[in-house]
Amino acid sequence: QRIARTQAPAEPTHSIEDVVAEARRHRPSINVGLIERAHQVAAQAHETQQRASGEPYITHPVEVAYYLATLEMDAETLAAALLHDVPEDTDMTIQDLEKRFGREVGRLVDGVTKLSKFGSARSMEEQQAENIRKMFMAMAEDVRVVIIKLADRLHNMRTLEHLQAEKRERIARQTMEIYAPLAHRLGMWQIKWELEDLAFKYLEADKYRQLVEMLADRRRVRESFVSKSIGILRKELAKVSIK
Repeated sequence: QRIARTQAPAEPTHSIEDVVAEARRHRPSINVGLIERAHQVAAQAHETQQRASGEPYITHPVEVAYYLATLEMDAETLAAALLHDVPEDTDMTIQDLEKRFGREVGRLVDGVTKLSKFGSARSMEEQQAENIRKMFMAMAEDVRVVIIKLADRLHNMRTLEHLQAEKRERIARQTMEIYAPLAHRLGMWQIKWELEDLAFKYLEADKYRQLVEMLADRRRVRESFVSKSIGILRKELAKVSIK
């Protein structure tokens, strides 16, 4: 059932207004000004950039921030999510971000930036071990850094089809071996399941398609059964005046 859900069309792109509305829904007194200022700086920093899909690059940090807003994260986390790629794409440093947005936001962005930089390991095993080490160090300092990174990886996995096959496989394998188990450790089941399903889609494409087709067939049978059952129940409940 989880695999079938990954076949659904991609969600429409969210706006900063959507991020703010979602954040306010969970935290009515959240610092909206901080979030909007972070978006303004990020939009300016990524103004000329595009994703592999052809979309403006700013759609990525906004989607990451929106997902984190649904998790009821605080304003500093949402601001850091919006700014998480800025130090790599502009001349703006972590120190500049700290001056503009405060030490907490700067520290979160710095943590995510460090997690994004792969070590100079010679083998894949050493590289994976280095990534895990960085993640656990970040968790020890502030778990929000890792949560931002998981949301970042989730959106990248949702749009992975736009990359070349070799890169897709590398990112999917890393997701299966590092990010999904990390989400499991944090008890973030929904993100763990989706990361696993999306990684499986690219690592075992044929098996994935077979499972999707099997689930689709079973779904039709289930839906028919449920529809028939609803009709019977409605009729019987109506007899005893239960709506």
